Amino acid sequence: MNLHNPNSTSPSTDADLDRIARRRAGARMGWYIHALVFLAVNTALMGISLASGRHWAIYPALGWGLGLLMHGVGVWMALGGGGLQARLVAQERERLSRERQGL
Repeated sequence: MNLHNPNSTSPSTDADLDRIARRRAGARMGWYIHALVFLAVNTALMGISLASGRHWAIYPALGWGLGLLMHGVGVWMALGGGGLQARLVAQERERLSRERQGL
């Protein structure tokens, strides 16, 4: 946190910047690992389900998929969409700047 402005969320030192960057990267990496485990386990469950002649594997996939979706929303929205939000803000600023110059 910025010591001069307690309401600011920008890091005040290189150590703060590094700590925040590592935490955010760790959160994203956690989601990637969650997604890979989801794919591996549900692929195996689908194989077992098809081999048994029953189609029950969709139920754990749907339940876990909802959890994965919620995890992703929490990670990606809280962290700015993996850069998506920053790109959209930059595009919007550019558009507004062009409009202002045209008036």
